[in-house]
Amino acid sequence: MKIQILGPGCPRCKMLAANVEQAVKNLAIEAQIEKVSSISEIVKFGVMMTPALAVDGGVKSAGKVLTVPEVIRLLTTHLASL
Repeated sequence: MKIQILGPGCPRCKMLAANVEQAVKNLAIEAQIEKVSSISEIVKFGVMMTPALAVDGGVKSAGKVLTVPEVIRLLTTHLASL
């Protein structure tokens, strides 16, 4: 699973990244976590508000810092759909 944190590196982006890392650890799953800070790359996802979260190339959240439980729910749903 590839998880991308989309954002310029602001405090909210860093908080989302930390929450994603904790959620992955709590779920004990294998995931590649990548931070995308290039505005041109973020725009390619169609994201207008950061921070945003993409899983396996699909944007799952934008403009919000998801909590650890929200990330866990999102990742669990994504895994169930595979």
